[in-house]
Amino acid sequence: MLLALRINVLAKGYSGISLETLKQVIEVFNASCLPYVPEKGTVGASGDLAPLSHLALGLIGEGKMWSPKSGWADAKYVLEAHGLKPVVLKPKEGLALINGTQMITSLGCEAVERASAIARQADIVAALTLEVLKGTTKAFDTDIHAVRPHRGQVEVAFRFRSLLDSDHHPSEIAESHRFCDRVQDAYTLRCCPQVHGVVNDTIAFVKNIITTELNSATDNPMVFASRGETISGGNFHGEYPAKALDYLAIGVHELAAISERRIERLCNPSLSELPAFLVAEGGLNSGFMIAHCTAAALVSENKALCHPSSVDSLSTSAATEDHVSMGGWAARKALRVIEHVEQVLAIELLAACQGIEFLRPLRTTTPLEKVYDLVRSVVRPWIKDRFMAPDIEAAHRLLLEQKVWEVAAPYIEKYRMEHIPESRPVSPTAFSLEFLHKNFIKIPESGDL
Repeated sequence: MLLALRINVLAKGYSGISLETLKQVIEVFNASCLPYVPEKGTVGASGDLAPLSHLALGLIGEGKMWSPKSGWADAKYVLEAHGLKPVVLKPKEGLALINGTQMITSLGCEAVERASAIARQADIVAALTLEVLKGTTKAFDTDIHAVRPHRGQVEVAFRFRSLLDSDHHPSEIAESHRFCDRVQDAYTLRCCPQVHGVVNDTIAFVKNIITTELNSATDNPMVFASRGETISGGNFHGEYPAKALDYLAIGVHELAAISERRIERLCNPSLSELPAFLVAEGGLNSGFMIAHCTAAALVSENKALCHPSSVDSLSTSAATEDHVSMGGWAARKALRVIEHVEQVLAIELLAACQGIEFLRPLRTTTPLEKVYDLVRSVVRPWIKDRFMAPDIEAAHRLLLEQKVWEVAAPYIEKYRMEHIPESRPVSPTAFSLEFLHKNFIKIPESGDL
């Protein structure tokens, strides 16, 4: 990614690099000859100088390189193995190769893509948990979200309806408690559109900034051939992607924070009406007790990682570069936060599927049964304690490869395309005016005040 983005910047024609050198760099990329680049060492202004210098080092035949053909070796030998020669730098070209925000942006691209994937699938996992905990779908009513029409909130509520609409996808679980006396659900279920929604909007905001950044010329100085001028500016400063990726970490973390609370509800028999820690024979079997502890630990670690790195700045280069973005750390920790979010949701996915076992023979909606079947294709039900790490990793892999989204997405899109009328089942959580008059409001007799 780093090499591809650097090529994109150089190809714009503002870096002062010859076409010959640019073509050599492209040949290196096409051969998958990748220089060794340490992940630490950039302050994010003047660009990602240290990482990009390591990138350039390989291109000139110095340092270490890797390719599928050669593995790790000295750069000059890796290039030779592919019939390539080291780049011989011409005037301005050394600076052109090392000045820009491509380290921050390349990691940022991965962070945005993984955040988008886990945010979509978080709605599916939460919907499955809501079914297991016998929650109501009333909180996802179109009219509720139409009067607070944040785009992300509206979309998440729609996804919940598409997965849980009992008239469209009959759910025996939902029918089993339709006339229960519970008035409303906990916030971790009822407020998913509001909490998950702002995560979606955060990702969209960050994606816009990262997309602009990766298609920008971020060199210094900038060469404007049409004007015959070379101008020193500040496009190398990484504050834009740094701030955006700090924001991304804060936003996406909330998916794990609310997921961990749902895991608690699934494991707590006083809240779930399921066996403690989701195992039939307690005592000798601890079930999902430690899995929940793992989720809690990851959420707690995320809270520290969400401290914005871009609020820090240290003066460098003899006070010439006296304000920096710290965007490299913003990007790296955003990725770590997102990985933790994936792992917490993997634990919730396993816990929700285990909860389904205790509700059988009742079945949930068709799309959620498909999700259950997917999970059971890689993880068997929890009968008694066993080594759980492979189960969590298998569920994490399903989320990482977007398999959960793939099985549910056709049902979500079909619901969208068919414009299916929204079902509004009778529930104690909603009262009509007629119902209130009939049951609670005494109509005054003539002469009464």
